[in-house]
Amino acid sequence: MTSPTFPSPAWLVGCGNMAGAMVDGWRAAGIDLSPVLAIRPSGTPVDGVRTVTALPAGESPAFVMLGFKPQKLDQVVPGLAPRLGPATILVSLLAGVEAATLRQRFPTVRAIVRAMPNLPVAQRRGVIALYTGDRDSEALATVEALMTALGVAPVVATEAEFSAIGAVAGSGPAYVARFVEALAAGGEGIGLTPDLAAQVALETLIGTAAMAAATGLPMSELARRVASPKGTTEAGLAILDAPDGLKPLIARMLAAAIARGRELASAARG
Repeated sequence: MTSPTFPSPAWLVGCGNMAGAMVDGWRAAGIDLSPVLAIRPSGTPVDGVRTVTALPAGESPAFVMLGFKPQKLDQVVPGLAPRLGPATILVSLLAGVEAATLRQRFPTVRAIVRAMPNLPVAQRRGVIALYTGDRDSEALATVEALMTALGVAPVVATEAEFSAIGAVAGSGPAYVARFVEALAAGGEGIGLTPDLAAQVALETLIGTAAMAAATGLPMSELARRVASPKGTTEAGLAILDAPDGLKPLIARMLAAAIARGRELASAARG
């Protein structure tokens, strides 16, 4: 299988935690990063790519990925938009900033693709939602190939679906980390030392994920296999499965993430 390639030149405008994790994943996949330039006002180096503090003079980029905070969009647009042309594929990681808003700010670009990755892209086990309102199948295929090298990259038909995947997968590692942290704290509460509780909780997560990946079993079946009738696990599951237990808590958590995304979209439109 041929390795995906970056259109040249390619700019990463902003390269914080998420974009940096993507670079790590591309490096691990053996993708040629020589056409890629990271533009970071701080000048902090990005391993594997040349890093500069300002937009370079000269030619327009063929590929641009926006990796800064969405609140900085209108600070970046005046300097960046004139540099982009009808050959530029624009990929946006900006949470909540809709495709129509991006098209308004960057009217001349060839295609705009929104991408919502999560941090496991660094290990090439990420989920990267993709959405475009443009009918440029070649441009989408270019972006999809690069993102598929980092994990699963579903292309969705609506921005509502895109936001839903962002709430579940984009934010999900933070939520899972909180659950593991809470499980470790619970272990401390029943007598384990902090270090041992943290180790046990993390390895339980890793082992369960590995078992799920290897077997392909649904989560309900994995839980059933652990929980003996009238046993200790079943007693604990009764708490999680109660009407005021885990599912309504998760529903409120995701609703809060979606609501914040709508606020960001409204601010960007304004």
